[in-house]
Amino acid sequence: MERLPSWFRQHLAALRALLVFTLLLGGAYPLLVTGIAQTVFKGKANGSIVQQDGRDVGSGLVGQNFTDAGGRAVGRYFQSRPSEAGAGYDMLSTSAGNLGPENIVDVLAVPGAKDHKGNPDKGRQSLLTQVCARSKAVGELEGVSGARPYCTPDGVGAVLKVFPAVGAVTRVVSVNQACPAAPFIADYQGVKVECGRPGEDYSAGRTVPVRGSQRAVVPADAVTASGSGLDPDISPAYAELQAPRVARERGLPVVKVMQLIKENTTGRPLGFMGEPGVNVLRLNLALDRG
Repeated sequence: MERLPSWFRQHLAALRALLVFTLLLGGAYPLLVTGIAQTVFKGKANGSIVQQDGRDVGSGLVGQNFTDAGGRAVGRYFQSRPSEAGAGYDMLSTSAGNLGPENIVDVLAVPGAKDHKGNPDKGRQSLLTQVCARSKAVGELEGVSGARPYCTPDGVGAVLKVFPAVGAVTRVVSVNQACPAAPFIADYQGVKVECGRPGEDYSAGRTVPVRGSQRAVVPADAVTASGSGLDPDISPAYAELQAPRVARERGLPVVKVMQLIKENTTGRPLGFMGEPGVNVLRLNLALDRG
């Protein structure tokens, strides 16, 4: 019998290896791992689904919004942190904002202008202004001060553009406050501060963020999104800030709501990693159960 060519034998061996490893790694191994997971970690393996009255109401691993049809916070529920995933907590669009601490100058919307899709120009908020606006909104919802460093009272970044960039100051613009808004400070180094004019180019000026004397009451996780946009937890500080509002809306003693926060707070993994967190979904379900 004539011996098969070497190239044919090599291809045949490769084909056999492909079939063997497909059966092992594409069939047997996944079935084994799935079987172990379903036996030992059934709840976690199936997505840590949370149920209420026999219905699936969410996952303990993925946050969700507690808002009405208009996107407004429902007062009787604890609110999650902001989310950059789609319209919020969209698992098909998990993402972060990818904006850094130096992103502090807005692009002001030009009245009457349209974007490349023909929609009204909405401008572009800097990370700083997003934080300021969220802090102001949380403060109004919770009945506390929403002020924080580097933010104006009207909820935008307190940032000046100074001209010229080097030398004696001749012009100062509060670039994130569109005219006719009153600038957050009247003058800078003896020069009157102007409001920002949409569409005007201020890139040649020197950027000067103004810290002010504000002290932040609203916690950081109430105004910043998580890296995935799906974080189900908030800090105990943010939960405690919301407790009086939730208690008032539900007619409950604040001490009762604070006890539920404590019961739904998880500690640091292994005792030292990360920070304690409060699962918002589980806390709201505990409230509904009474």
